[in-house]
Amino acid sequence: MITVFLGPPGSGKGTQAKRLSSIRNWPQLSTGDMLRQAISDGSELGKRANEFISVGALVPDDVVIGLIRERIKADDCRQGFILDGFPRTLKQAEELDQMLSRQGRRISAAALFEIEDAELVRRLSGRRTCSGCGAMFHVESLRPRVDGVCDQCGGKLIQRADDNETVIRKRLEVYSNQTLPLVQFYRAQNKLFPVDARRSPEIVLGDLTQQLKAFA
Repeated sequence: MITVFLGPPGSGKGTQAKRLSSIRNWPQLSTGDMLRQAISDGSELGKRANEFISVGALVPDDVVIGLIRERIKADDCRQGFILDGFPRTLKQAEELDQMLSRQGRRISAAALFEIEDAELVRRLSGRRTCSGCGAMFHVESLRPRVDGVCDQCGGKLIQRADDNETVIRKRLEVYSNQTLPLVQFYRAQNKLFPVDARRSPEIVLGDLTQQLKAFA
């Protein structure tokens, strides 16, 4: 089963993708993680991507599509996978369908995580990331035992450049303008279903798992 997770930044797509991945043994394909690794490595791809990510803009399609094209060829993707953060544009969705079609495969379902902008700004602006292991914390809802220090590895907690309010609002604007057309794209294919992302992660996971049964 191949599932697409749609929704604005901060809606919980990544959290639910990780949880579902561990339950179903489907790899989580996060273009955000792939790109952040490239930036951390200082590769040419990473440098190019960072020019866009640091100001809340989308990374060019050719870079992202190339990452996905190579990743879905891996053995662990044969039984299915979860696409977290891709596609983000209609062009990417069309390219993805073509890539999968050449392999005799198709998207099974698309989950749309729905949540208000004000809650997203609160969630993202308070988020802190470990500079060592990448673990996530929040200044209100998931505080570390020691302020500024990761519970897991002792690394320094930082606020990512794309988690300040100005960039967050820019990211939401970009999402609205370029990603929402995907809702109609997958609705027309009868693959779209809504997920109320305002609820607790446990309730969201239960709802998500139940709804996916209809597309299996």
